[in-house]
Amino acid sequence: MLTLDTPCTVFQNGRCLASGRLADVALPMKAALDASAHSPQAPPVLLFDDTTAEVIDLDWRGTPMQVLERLNAMVAAAREPATAGTPPDNGLAAPQSGAVPVRGPGRPRLGVVAREVTLLPRHWDWLASQPGGASVALRKLVEVARRTSEAADRARQASAVTYRFMSTIAGHEPGFEEASRALFAGDPAAFESQIAGWPVDVQAHLKKRLAEIWPR
Repeated sequence: MLTLDTPCTVFQNGRCLASGRLADVALPMKAALDASAHSPQAPPVLLFDDTTAEVIDLDWRGTPMQVLERLNAMVAAAREPATAGTPPDNGLAAPQSGAVPVRGPGRPRLGVVAREVTLLPRHWDWLASQPGGASVALRKLVEVARRTSEAADRARQASAVTYRFMSTIAGHEPGFEEASRALFAGDPAAFESQIAGWPVDVQAHLKKRLAEIWPR
C-alpha cells in the first residue's frame, strides 16, 4: 500500500532528481513535471516505488499545495477502516444474531488456514506417524524450508525488482540483454561491466539495490 513513507526515487533521462520518502520527493517530482511541460521534447519524469520498482502514477495537476493535499487525502482514505457494519472478510461465516458460536474440540485456530494438499499415500502415512499428526508435521517442514531458502528467495525477489527498474529506465541502453543475463546468473563482475557505460545515477541506483545480495 502506498503511504507517505514509501521509499521512492525520481528519474528523468537517466538522472536521479530526488530520492527518499514519497512525502519528500513529491514536490521535486512536481517541479520537474512543471519544467518539462514547457518543453515538448523533454524526457518523461518517472517516480519509482523503490520497494517494487513500479512506476507510481499520481495526479500532479494544479499547484504544489493542491498536489500535497490530494496526496494526503489519498493516503488518509487508504488508512480508513472498512465501512461501519461490514464484517471483516476473514473467511469465517458470522454467527447469526443471538447465536453462541460453538467451538469444536482441540486447540484454537490461531490463524490457521485450511487448504487442500495433495500427496501420495506414503506421504500421508509418514505424516500421520509424526508427533502431532500431519498438520503439525507439515507446518514444521514449511518453517524449515522457509529458513533454508530465505536468502535465495530474497535474492530472487531483489533480482526481479532490479530487472523491472532496468527494463523501464535502461531497456534501450547498450548491453542491456547481457546485463540482464548477468543479473539473473548472479555474476556481479559481468553485470557491472555491462552497465559501465550507462548513466552514472542509474548505475548507482542499481548497485544500491543489489548491495544486499552482492555484498562487497
